[in-house]
Amino acid sequence: MASNQIMFILFAAMIIVFSVLTVTSRKILRAAVYLLFVLVSTSGLYFMLNYQFLAAVQLTLYAGGIVVLIIFSILLTSHISQKFESSGWKKNVFSAIAAITGAILSIITILDYKFSATTEAAKEVDMRLIGKSLLSVDYDGYVLPFEVISVLLLATMVAAIVIAKKSGPAKTQSPTLNQE
Repeated sequence: MASNQIMFILFAAMIIVFSVLTVTSRKILRAAVYLLFVLVSTSGLYFMLNYQFLAAVQLTLYAGGIVVLIIFSILLTSHISQKFESSGWKKNVFSAIAAITGAILSIITILDYKFSATTEAAKEVDMRLIGKSLLSVDYDGYVLPFEVISVLLLATMVAAIVIAKKSGPAKTQSPTLNQE
């Protein structure tokens, strides 16, 4: 077995195990950390496929940005020790049926697709073109979508914090003077 195959099996196993732990963990902070491991393992797969740019985006945007935002929100709202309630057996059965159905459909789709090797040479990565696309506001530009997403994430975080706070603003007491 080649080292690439071993690394693929390792990353795939990590993604599967940590994905299951993410959705089955009853502690919210642990679930966020497990999600971080899933995203880092996914970027490892991208590195194996020589998609360095996509792997870097995966690490910085998702693993570095979104998960940190989630953990920050959890810590800010003081729900670090919160445990989710245990789900009933009906939810577990229907969730298992949905997961198995999705896995079967995915496997059937992958097995039915005819993968073929290409004889085309790999295209050169033009960093100037990528940079101009990322910083452009034209038709192929990505500045506006990134700004819209950042405002949306900020609004979502503020709304989540407002909803998650159990009590209103803390009442301040006036200082008392000790008179002897």
